[in-house]
Amino acid sequence: MITQAFQDLTIPTRGRGLYEFTTAVAQWLDRQHCRHGLITLHLQHTSASLLIQENADPDVRRDLEAFFKRLVPDGDRLFVHTMEGDDDMPAHVRTALTAVNLSLPVREGRMTLGTWQGIYLWEHRTQPHARHIALHFIGEAG
Repeated sequence: MITQAFQDLTIPTRGRGLYEFTTAVAQWLDRQHCRHGLITLHLQHTSASLLIQENADPDVRRDLEAFFKRLVPDGDRLFVHTMEGDDDMPAHVRTALTAVNLSLPVREGRMTLGTWQGIYLWEHRTQPHARHIALHFIGEAG
C-alpha cells in the first residue's frame, strides 16, 4: 500500500557550523513503519543548507568550514546586501553553492546512507537560529 507522511523538524543552532541530525530522521521514519520509498528533506531558509557528509572524522567538517571561509569571507566589500551584518550575504552565497533539498531512497525502512554518511544542517550565519526542515516520505508502508 502506498502511503505518505509529513513532519516538520526544528534544528536549533549555536551559530555557524555543521549539525548532524541523521538519528532524528531515522527515528521519524521508524515511527512511520516505512518499508520502501523516498524521503525528501527541504530546509525552509536561505542562509543555511543541507548536505550528506562524512560523519566519522570531525576534521572533515572543520576543513569544509575553513574552505568556505576562504571562498566566501564575511565582510567582503563585494557585497551590498549587509542588512543583517557582515555574514548576511556570505551566508546566502554559501547556500546557493550547496543545497536546501535532499532526497534519499528508503529500503527496508532505512535510509540508504553509506557507512560514513550523515545528514547535516549547515548553519551559515554566525548567530544562533532555529532552522525548520520539512520531511516527506512517500512509498510502501511496512
